[in-house]
Amino acid sequence: MKLGIVGLPNVGKSTLFNAITKAGAEAANYPFCTIEPNVGVVTVPDERITRLHEIYNSRKTVYTTIEFCDIAGLVKGASKGEGLGNKFLGHIREVAAIVHVVRCFQNDNIVHVDGRIDPASDIETINTELLLSDIEILERRIQKTAKMAKADKKLQGELDLLNRVNDFLADGNNARSMDLDEDEAAFVKSLDLLSYKPIIYVANVSDEDLVAGEDNEYVQKVREIAAGEDAEVVVISAEIESEIAELEDEEKALFLEDLGIEESGLDKLIKASYHLLDLISYLTAGEDECRAWTIRRGTKAPQAAGKIHSDFERGFIRAETIAYDKFIECGGNMATAKEKGLLRSEGKEYVVKDGDIITFLFNV
Repeated sequence: MKLGIVGLPNVGKSTLFNAITKAGAEAANYPFCTIEPNVGVVTVPDERITRLHEIYNSRKTVYTTIEFCDIAGLVKGASKGEGLGNKFLGHIREVAAIVHVVRCFQNDNIVHVDGRIDPASDIETINTELLLSDIEILERRIQKTAKMAKADKKLQGELDLLNRVNDFLADGNNARSMDLDEDEAAFVKSLDLLSYKPIIYVANVSDEDLVAGEDNEYVQKVREIAAGEDAEVVVISAEIESEIAELEDEEKALFLEDLGIEESGLDKLIKASYHLLDLISYLTAGEDECRAWTIRRGTKAPQAAGKIHSDFERGFIRAETIAYDKFIECGGNMATAKEKGLLRSEGKEYVVKDGDIITFLFNV
């Protein structure tokens, strides 16, 4: 899973990226510091895997990961090539979801590209550039489909939908907020429109605001906009995340406790990402390895098995399954779980649930 971090220059994108990935992307007080996208892989914390490792004393423990891509700051006119726009828009097209960082703090020492702090204007600038890029793509697709529809009347429905989407975007709406049935949604998704990608707004606040309370006037404005798009909002202080990134796990917990913060910004962002993309994790456990596997909610057992290896899916027989919580209630003893009837044998139609501990049986 790859998430693209976007926003105007100097809103804290690279500072946040550095903090959550410890990748050392350059962060500087001038536009276009980031030219090529920096990519960092982040381990997804999962206490369940840690506990299973302790139970099995496994030789190998593998957590699932998220890939973050720090994409350079967009500016007004990016869709027409302003700044380094077209190149950056192409980078956004490659990610599964967008993390839009919005500046929600005052600091006279950090310049703003427009000379003022205005989250609504910042969001509109980015969204407008994404829409203009999408409209350009749609217009080319409409022209091509219109020509083909003259010879193939079956394409008229596709042409009508393309025009409908184009009109919707031309009115300033994001494609992801369009009311579509299942077939229409699948088609629009295939167009790979930037404004159809799911989005998380990250309100970057000062460390004082995060400690005192998340909702300053700028954050409230971001929440209003996100509510209209049914989008996620995560409030983070990139400054605090930078400090947390330098600490060991035990120190990190004490640091958060001292600040009165329940979880780090990274943890909040990961949870929001999983929710946004409708992802869950199932677990495999044993002496050789304990591991988390990320799948989409609603995935059936054979397809979940295929995440491990295609042979598992092709030769799937059944899945021996127990919920993580039930396993822990049995003291981490699979024999006890089996005696209590908590270890189930599931077939091809079983829909895997978050936290399922699974052993797959299959024919080679």
